[in-house]
Amino acid sequence: FGFGEGGYQPSEYVKRYLPQGTFDLLIADEAHEYKNAGSAQGQAMGVLASKARKTLLLTGTLMGGYGDDLFYLLFRALPGRMIEDGYRPSKQGSLTPAAMAFMRDHGVLKDIYSESNGSAHKTAKGSKITVRTVKAPGFGPKGVLRCVLPFTVFLKLKDIGGNVLPPYDEEFREVAMDAEQAQAYGRLAGQLTAELKQALARRDTTLLGVVLNVLLAWPDTCFRSETVKHPRTRNLLAFTPSLFTDLEVMPKERELIDICREEKAAGRKVLVYSVYTGTRDTTSRLKVLLEQEGFKVAVLRASVDASRREDWIAEQLDRGIDVLITNPELVKTGLDLLEFPTIVFMQSGYNVYSLQQAARRSWRIGQKQPVRVIYLGYAATSQMTCLGLMAKKITVSQSTSGDVPESGLDVLNQDGDSVEVALARQLVH
Repeated sequence: FGFGEGGYQPSEYVKRYLPQGTFDLLIADEAHEYKNAGSAQGQAMGVLASKARKTLLLTGTLMGGYGDDLFYLLFRALPGRMIEDGYRPSKQGSLTPAAMAFMRDHGVLKDIYSESNGSAHKTAKGSKITVRTVKAPGFGPKGVLRCVLPFTVFLKLKDIGGNVLPPYDEEFREVAMDAEQAQAYGRLAGQLTAELKQALARRDTTLLGVVLNVLLAWPDTCFRSETVKHPRTRNLLAFTPSLFTDLEVMPKERELIDICREEKAAGRKVLVYSVYTGTRDTTSRLKVLLEQEGFKVAVLRASVDASRREDWIAEQLDRGIDVLITNPELVKTGLDLLEFPTIVFMQSGYNVYSLQQAARRSWRIGQKQPVRVIYLGYAATSQMTCLGLMAKKITVSQSTSGDVPESGLDVLNQDGDSVEVALARQLVH
């Protein structure tokens, strides 16, 4: 919808026509959604904050592990403090240099120097040094002291008192692949890792995403054949035939069925997360296998409009379902799934925000039953490596939110870049 003559977006109309201090208070729920540099909703939030006398940001996930997760959020909510600290837009109006300076001051940046010897000079040999800067997870104590503590109230639901929340328990389960599956994975990983090493030696990173995605997904999708082609040349890199028929149960699926059976016997419903809902769809197969075991199952897909999802889930509950299967991205915000006290992650994905939000969908005020969250991963595969790296990221994230896990030094955890890059590094070494 539009405001005024010319059909302005509401935030644009507010920016142009309303004076400073028009609103007494701006409340921004799910504030972490406004942290990205170029996001339209983040910029709209910044506009509204500039017209309000006070801004209240609400979030359960303050940061995702990196220092610059906070920069744009702080700049939009507290521009005066940030400019006072020297983080100003450039002459062209860009905030990128200021964000980099903020990362240098409070986050973790790694400068990587590469030296190569060249013989291309006409009269002499020479060496060439290239420098690239990458960000790593971590947020320094000075940043917490200056930018977080003076403006933040950390309130855990358990601090409200009165036992408003039931116990919450998380567990990781390593599932062993069967012999044929493990052999096929070993061959596939060997072929793709060799190709990746050769490509990286040529400074070609186009294979990185392909190899990681295949090695993470294949153990869960080996009920169909896997053909891996180079994204640019289309050359065949690897081929693995399907190992399981449509009705044969894989080890991780067997573990899920056992969990669902155990929970149903205890009168508890199960929420199952699978990140593979597109071209590698596993949800339809899981539905068939669970129904084969006598469970009533529903699959929430992206085709159900966000505004209708709560009603849709209520309809399925009226139908008497035992298990709901969905992608964690579809329910990560705005939905309280109190009816599903047991949550099973078939895969974790890469996104710390989504993982933390999705894991607590049923651990809400009003929940009467203990909440169990179970992460499943195939042993000796990239899946367990990915889960381990996600755990490290969550440690940094919690440190900034006032939850110091084991040691206060976890706030300076500099171990690794993004989950994808860290996975790649472990693959090629």
